[in-house]
Amino acid sequence: MTMFLENIRLAFTSLKANRSRTFLTMLGIIIGIASVIAIMTVGNSLSMSVSSSMQSMGANNITVSLKQRDAETDERENGIVFGETTRHRNMTEDDYFTDEMIDLMTDTFSDSIKAVSISESVGNITAKNGKNSETVSLTGVSTGYFTANELTFLTGGSFSSNESSNARDVILVADTLVDDLFGGSYADAIGKTISATVNGEAVSFSIVGVYQYEESLFAASETTTAYIPLTTAQNLNHSKNYTSFSVVSKVGTDSETLATQIEDYLNGYYRSNQYYEVNTYSMASMVSTMSDMLGTVTLAIAVIAGIALLVGGIGVMNIMMVSITERTREIGTRKALGATNAYIRMQFILEAMVICLIGGVIGVIVGIALGAVGASLLGYAVSPSVGSIVFSLVFSLMIGLFFGYYPANKAAKMNPIDALRYE
Repeated sequence: MTMFLENIRLAFTSLKANRSRTFLTMLGIIIGIASVIAIMTVGNSLSMSVSSSMQSMGANNITVSLKQRDAETDERENGIVFGETTRHRNMTEDDYFTDEMIDLMTDTFSDSIKAVSISESVGNITAKNGKNSETVSLTGVSTGYFTANELTFLTGGSFSSNESSNARDVILVADTLVDDLFGGSYADAIGKTISATVNGEAVSFSIVGVYQYEESLFAASETTTAYIPLTTAQNLNHSKNYTSFSVVSKVGTDSETLATQIEDYLNGYYRSNQYYEVNTYSMASMVSTMSDMLGTVTLAIAVIAGIALLVGGIGVMNIMMVSITERTREIGTRKALGATNAYIRMQFILEAMVICLIGGVIGVIVGIALGAVGASLLGYAVSPSVGSIVFSLVFSLMIGLFFGYYPANKAAKMNPIDALRYE
């Protein structure tokens, strides 16, 4: 241990004696580490932001939808395969999900299902209040929609079961709509009406709730959404057909397993349907897939940036060779006084590792700062990758060990007599 600490002290002494050269040697390591850390910080911040946005859309949500059956091989009577044909047909009343199917599914998996969310788009409408107007996206939703999707109500609340079952002309609007049409406090907007023309029919909706509008990372738009009961939307659209809906699983339920169970259960209704089948996917699997994809891309870019570390390592080896040449007489003196080859070798290896470690620490600090600036400019919360910081510091030490070994070994093998004679 004493020998190790003595070599560390000698390394720092040597570096202080040539500060400018030492800094220039470290520069390659600093740039390489800073590049990797900055890229990993921005990538990790992006991944966290995307995951957070997707989680806010419902980590326990399962989307259930209908899709066309996969292509099937078309075989002629003579046994010759002519290729694949796709079964296609416009959807008929028999193809859609029904309320009865959804109710039976909910009862069957009542221990795992918290709520069922159904939504139906009515389209963009122009909401009016006197001379004031604003375009909004009108959507009919079931009561379970508000369980599957988090809305922050500023005043009022979601629809009552009576309003939903009786298809009342009530509406939930965003705070921005209230600001544009009414002004004043949001509480004053409750009970007021907005008029619109929907599918050629003049309708007046009574406001029962105001929610806080928040832009989505995936769908930033100036057009806000206004919500009406699903039954009201169906009356306006003159349709009661469902092509998709969402299921919210209870806490503690494996949503991916439940998604598979629901898909198998509902496909029982479509065994004889030659054109359509049920497909499910969970938000949890989407979050995992997206995080893995972003992580892979970030890592690939970081590896490319890490090539600069190899360049820095070559610079370290080059400077160590120059340093050993300059200190030939010193090496000869140490060996003449009894220093072993292992001692000399360790001295110069540790010197190279100290250079790389100090460069690595500076690079980490610079990289975090650059990553924080980059993430802030992109609008993401700064999230440095602790794993990448630790890995970068360890890797910089390995660079010092690898590229410092050859010069150190060359110094250790010097003949003390020849070294003392060196001018």
